Amino acid sequence: MGRIGQPEKIARGLLSMKISKRSGIAIFSLTGLALAMIIVMHQNRGPDADPQQELMKKIISCAVIVIVCIVFARFYDKITQLPVELWQNRRLIWKLAKNDFKKRFAGSYMGALWALVQPVITVLMYYIVFDKIMHSGGSALRDSGEVPFVLFLTAGLVPWFYFNEAWTNATNALREYDYLVKKVVFKISILPIIKAISATFIHAFFVVILLILATIYGYYPTVYTLQVFYYSLCLFVFVLALSYTTCSVVVLFKDLSQIINIILQVGIWATPIMWNLDGLSDSWKIVFKLNPLVYIVNGYRDAIYGRRWFFEDFFSMMYFYVVTAVLFGLGAIIFKRLKVHFADVL
Repeated sequence: MGRIGQPEKIARGLLSMKISKRSGIAIFSLTGLALAMIIVMHQNRGPDADPQQELMKKIISCAVIVIVCIVFARFYDKITQLPVELWQNRRLIWKLAKNDFKKRFAGSYMGALWALVQPVITVLMYYIVFDKIMHSGGSALRDSGEVPFVLFLTAGLVPWFYFNEAWTNATNALREYDYLVKKVVFKISILPIIKAISATFIHAFFVVILLILATIYGYYPTVYTLQVFYYSLCLFVFVLALSYTTCSVVVLFKDLSQIINIILQVGIWATPIMWNLDGLSDSWKIVFKLNPLVYIVNGYRDAIYGRRWFFEDFFSMMYFYVVTAVLFGLGAIIFKRLKVHFADVL
């Protein structure tokens, strides 16, 4: 009876996995359908909204959602394996992230203060050059009025500093922890997220500094300020989505780290950090908004002093969600395909 029951037990397990897979695909598809319905029913209340342009945005958005759902169903096992592993190892991830943060500054007299010095000096230099020397003055808000340039600048640089550090460190996570990659029993998929969480500790400090700076200039915390947590989470997921592709490829193609450095140098100017997106024409706005970080940077400013909800820029929000989901799915597939070669190369 024991021998007969074992195949039945395995069959039940496979059946439950199949049902779980079907349920996952169904839930994702229903979510995509709900998003598509929201997009179709969404009405832009802006006085300058072009009906034809809005219709084109809706058609493109719905088409992208359909494609994402089809790809998700096709590569369900490969895409969902990574999030499941991260969730199962969440306690280990948190412990290793704290150790990674402490290890970075071990042996130095100033410790973690060194992580704060360079960003603070960068903000001061940009402020002196653009505000005091070039007399940039205030930067117009989306509706009316002016905000001090140092606050405008800092609200853009705080998320950029996190993106820069987290993406760079997460990309090199497998190379830095090569001794763990060679261990068969260790889940190497947790290494990039460890770096992303480690960078979050410094980011939290700068968010506090940003809030203090805003208070000094009279922009006191309100219910809108709580959106900082939302945008920080969005930025965290976006960095993670990018990192699983780059950390996989950089093991086999080391020049990628240099390419990323160039992208970051260009990216700080391609993102409205030291300049205002609202000053551009509509056509150029569309071009620059293809950069997902525009949604994040504008979001931080809206949360700190803009008094604007995250869903008010509806199409930018949907675009960010779709791009992040596509990047995460692509990263999961690439990571799974290449990880069998990591131990041999490293």
